[in-house]
Amino acid sequence: MKEIRNKTTRPVRIALPGGKALHLGPSKVAQIADNAVKHAGVKKLIEAGTIEILGEGERTEAGGPAANVPGPATGPAKQKFRRGSGER
Repeated sequence: MKEIRNKTTRPVRIALPGGKALHLGPSKVAQIADNAVKHAGVKKLIEAGTIEILGEGERTEAGGPAANVPGPATGPAKQKFRRGSGER
């Protein structure tokens, strides 16, 4: 995966292979497939200076979570309600 960044102050629509498009906000970073960098629409934006390639993005194991994805929230244990016994 390659990381790209929008260098402009306006949102950009990037045409990707397979008829897909990536909408990238101002100064935002996104990941695209390695073969998408060779696509004509992406090359055109790189040459115009609209976007830049930052390099390799994070790779994850097949089916494994990414390193920067937060895990389940930890906090106080959930208390169970216990109805008291006795006369009612």
